Amino acid sequence: MAVPTTRMLVLAVVRLLQPVHGYDVRRELLSWHADDWANVKPGSVYGALNTLQREKLIEVEGVGQAGARPERTTYRLTTEGEKVFGEMVREAVWSPEQPKNPYFAAVALLPHLPREEVVAAMRGRILKFESDLVFLEREEQRILAGSGNPAETEPHHVADAMRLAADHVRADLTWTRKTLERIESGELDVWTNWSRVDGGPMTVK
Repeated sequence: MAVPTTRMLVLAVVRLLQPVHGYDVRRELLSWHADDWANVKPGSVYGALNTLQREKLIEVEGVGQAGARPERTTYRLTTEGEKVFGEMVREAVWSPEQPKNPYFAAVALLPHLPREEVVAAMRGRILKFESDLVFLEREEQRILAGSGNPAETEPHHVADAMRLAADHVRADLTWTRKTLERIESGELDVWTNWSRVDGGPMTVK
């Protein structure tokens, strides 16, 4: 069973920066680009903090107010939270489970779309992947150029997550380029032997 990513990362940031308030947990995860490579929704951070407090994995350190700003609650990890966090990281590190990619199913259904549309979609994916790769590589270098002190900037180990994300994008980009070449050259043709009868379902000729 996959480890709940948002819970694990929120616990990690609380542990790293404690005592810390929810705004800084959210800001820290956004600076890591966890919303991209870990699919952490920024709005889910506060909900996760509330849940973790209710489960006694984090506790309130204090409630303070600076000037006209709203009151802010600061949190720190509990002993139980430390234990659960360690178990979650250990399970995630040892798990070989790969994320389920909905594009795999789409590839299996390519004959159900016109060839021209598939070609256009793949060209669009290539442009997106090329852009994503430039961004990820640039962010990796930016993080490594910083001090690595989490009190000042992103920790250096976040760059390894960026590198892993870049490797996945690079693999997808390579596959898409090769598949597009095979389609355009005629080597891969999943359309010739398929036909649509009177607007009905696709059938094999």
